[in-house]
Amino acid sequence: MTTTSATESREIGNRTVVTGIAAIVAILLVAAVLLFINLPDANAFDARVEQLFVENDTLTGNAEIKLLEILAQSGTAFSDTLSSYRFVIFVLLVFATALLIAAIAFLVMLIAMNRRLSRIERQGIEVNSLTISRDQKAVYLNDFEFKLTDAAMETLSVLAEARMDDEMMTGAEIEGVISGRNAADCDEAAGATRIKRLRDTLGNQMVSELLVKNVARKGYVLAIDKDVIKMV
Repeated sequence: MTTTSATESREIGNRTVVTGIAAIVAILLVAAVLLFINLPDANAFDARVEQLFVENDTLTGNAEIKLLEILAQSGTAFSDTLSSYRFVIFVLLVFATALLIAAIAFLVMLIAMNRRLSRIERQGIEVNSLTISRDQKAVYLNDFEFKLTDAAMETLSVLAEARMDDEMMTGAEIEGVISGRNAADCDEAAGATRIKRLRDTLGNQMVSELLVKNVARKGYVLAIDKDVIKMV
């Protein structure tokens, strides 16, 4: 049930992130459309100059015609400048969208990492991968290798297969699978003893690997930062 809940929570979180990013992109698109709509028409200046030619028949002198030609050239320059401004605004909007999406992605990653670190602090260790090698009589837990006896290897293999099938097993069922007998003919205590030996074997090696280190020809030391130790 815990695995299912964690998976559902992760899927809900992913959907929320995607929805949030899509909403941001939509808002920026709407803002861009409104901005481009409200920008003045690039040909507005030329249209105004043309209107002056049409409405003022008295502008027939050389000076007036020269002035209107200058205004027309100014209108063309204004049109080119406004077009370049449109392109610059478009690039800035795209850049702002990319920055916002990247910021949200990094924020979500930081939140997920903080939650994972908090979970690791509470649990002590988080199992991301478990590989059982029967040939080498070893189990690889994350990046750590632990050697197991044949009995412990059989017990762990039975539990792993049951977990992959989303099943729970009693001590009698574990003993029945390993011994090849009917679970009804097996003792519950026999399976519990196998679990205890597996826990002891793995637990001792984990403590040796993660906490109490044995340095060759030097002695033993705790593999933790001295600043986290408190004596009460």
